[in-house]
Amino acid sequence: MPAPAPASAIAAPVAQSDEAVPEPTVFDPIDDEQEVPSHYSITAYGADYPVDGLVKRLGSGDIFVPSFDPETPVDDETPGFQRRFVWLKAQCDRFIDSLLLGFPVPGIFLVKQNDGRHIVLDGQQRLKTLEAFYKGVIRGKEFVLERVQEKYRGRTYATLDAEDRRRLDDSIIHATIIRQDEPTDDQSSIYLIFERLNTGGTTLQPQEIRAALFQHGLIPFIRGLNANENWRALYGRTSPRLKDQELILRFFALLYMRAEYKRPMKDFLNRYAESNGRFQLQSQAQMTGVFEATVQSLAAALGPTAFRFNSALNAAVADSIMVAVAECASRGEVLTAAQLQSAHASLLADESYLDQVSRSTADEDRVLSRIAIAVKKFTAV
Repeated sequence: MPAPAPASAIAAPVAQSDEAVPEPTVFDPIDDEQEVPSHYSITAYGADYPVDGLVKRLGSGDIFVPSFDPETPVDDETPGFQRRFVWLKAQCDRFIDSLLLGFPVPGIFLVKQNDGRHIVLDGQQRLKTLEAFYKGVIRGKEFVLERVQEKYRGRTYATLDAEDRRRLDDSIIHATIIRQDEPTDDQSSIYLIFERLNTGGTTLQPQEIRAALFQHGLIPFIRGLNANENWRALYGRTSPRLKDQELILRFFALLYMRAEYKRPMKDFLNRYAESNGRFQLQSQAQMTGVFEATVQSLAAALGPTAFRFNSALNAAVADSIMVAVAECASRGEVLTAAQLQSAHASLLADESYLDQVSRSTADEDRVLSRIAIAVKKFTAV
């Protein structure tokens, strides 16, 4: 795709602080769409790890606890992929005490990725407790055992008797490991496993899971684009459940890969996130250029009304308009603010288009149809 028109050619809108802009109501029926039945070959097997081996693997990243958005502070009340380290100190002490006494402890669940690393599905608090005890620090303070058997009271890992330290090191924690065998070209079942089996207590949103599973490359890159002031002017306050980041991913996926679109939308987005996860298809520079030019022109001409329909931010309106404007720019068509406003008004007066963005918005024919109508409107001005 040719380089987009330079963003600097269009006047920027007045920046608005996040506090000044309310979080929008987003209309997006794909959030409730039914899954298309799929069949997977999944292997689940057990493995016994010594405690010191688990701690070593946590330190090296071979086993890691996913975070749905590392840029967002998380506390006990914040929805997220898994709750961060929230055990009380007494709970941490009792867990270490149980291991030192040789008591059995609950196992953990891990999901094996294609690169051989293991994601923690269940057992975060236990693993974080072990990691903290071995490091000797918990929440910025020295990790000294308190609510434990008297012989261990006042001890740290470093000051345990050699025999007790060996007993802790050699204690076994059982892990159930889940691995996808088929299909071999994506990790779609891993996504579903996290969606269905995570025990964090909060219903997960699709982009939260993507942020956990795709921790390098495209998804963190999109997190950076999400802070763009023109995008914020169009969308509104940042979404705590990452809906704004998902819309950026959706823009790129439909711009570059919509010929391969098949519902459900979330699976399509997962496929794009994998296929361009390390910028194999489009470079960061290319994506940054087209995104910045698109949102700057829309923010300058239309502002927060750009994607609104029936008072809500309509995700189908957003994806179709953004793709249409980006495709115009790719052909060297630099639209003036007046032209953008005219095309936008014509689009939102088109009964066929309004039908496409009001129901069944993830159906293949409706996705392609609404984008085609939008492209035609913005090309015709």
